[in-house]
Amino acid sequence: MSVYLDNQAAKPVDERVVSEMMLYFNEKFANPASLHYDGDVATDILEKSREKVAKFVNAPDRADIIFTSGATESNNLGIIGAAMRQKKKGNHVIISEIEHISILNIGKYLEKEGFRVSRLPVDRFGIVRLDKLEKYITDETILISISTASNEVGSVQPTAEISKLAQEKGILFHTDALASESVLPIDVKKVPIDLITLSSNDIYGPRGVGALYMKKGVRVNPIIIGGGQERGFRSGSENVPGIVGFAKAAEIMKEEMPKESENLKKLRDKLIKNVLDTIPKSHLNGHPEKRLPHNAHFRFDYIEGESLILTLKEHNIAAATGSACSSKTLEPSHTLIAMGLLHEEAHGSLLVSLGRTTRESDIDKLLEVLPDQVIRLRKLSPLTPSDFLKKNEEVK
Repeated sequence: MSVYLDNQAAKPVDERVVSEMMLYFNEKFANPASLHYDGDVATDILEKSREKVAKFVNAPDRADIIFTSGATESNNLGIIGAAMRQKKKGNHVIISEIEHISILNIGKYLEKEGFRVSRLPVDRFGIVRLDKLEKYITDETILISISTASNEVGSVQPTAEISKLAQEKGILFHTDALASESVLPIDVKKVPIDLITLSSNDIYGPRGVGALYMKKGVRVNPIIIGGGQERGFRSGSENVPGIVGFAKAAEIMKEEMPKESENLKKLRDKLIKNVLDTIPKSHLNGHPEKRLPHNAHFRFDYIEGESLILTLKEHNIAAATGSACSSKTLEPSHTLIAMGLLHEEAHGSLLVSLGRTTRESDIDKLLEVLPDQVIRLRKLSPLTPSDFLKKNEEVK
């Protein structure tokens, strides 16, 4: 039986969500844009779903939710759309050094379009430097985009402080909540963020559906031009079954998140303690306390993360790493490098992300397999000092 510990990459769709979606594939399948009765039915369920997603972030109006095809599109709409809309006001955008690749590439695109993009540094825990942020802001700054938490090392960013600073300076603030939306509540009335990227699959809904929360009064230029759906901000016929599933997932998540997050935190803490206690030269990446409840990100001296992932695969354990195995390149994680790690340190990483289906037996299985496999790989590695092997009785 396999153990799945890669929930940051993809989550299963909750069975309750699948059940809710089925009716809208072959019975109530009409296009919301149609003027007949069936179109009215589709429009009604679309708006009811919009209301549920709005409640998920405590938005005051369902019109604040614009449905998209997923987090990448929402990031494009939120960042490129806002930058283009604000271009007459200024041309400076601030992101962090450790953003998701979709945002880093958006930054490169904006630079080609004549914008100046600053990349805010982080500390050794992967948390953005607020002291630097204020210094980076100029009269030309029109947008700040900082993810709510690192999708890799799990460090939670000070979004409330960033929001306050952005408001004081009259600058739009966008955050990608993909990494945190299943474990940390979003309340736009408590933390008034202008633009928030949301993803369906990251709260156990279907893939291919997402949303951009856009605060009342905020406007962005559309990046997809067509028939004017979603108030003209996102053209294209709405994916009604997917949106219904997204809404149901949001409804479930809103109710079950407190208990679920607490359970995940207990499993995470058990894993972290046992790994650090039993495996010499193991380290926790990211902040030890200000981290996502379902994230445990380690690095192990003298081994490469991709080798460890492939070894765990042989034992039917699915996890990830910030190095070659996950990125499909030979480059180490840009997040870990930005945190000050050396290339060889960044290559020896293991990301374990827990989820709704994770059980304590899954953690026990990993803890049973991991120490021996780290030992085995260290024996094979030319980087491992011989005196270290002897000291830790790793040579049998």
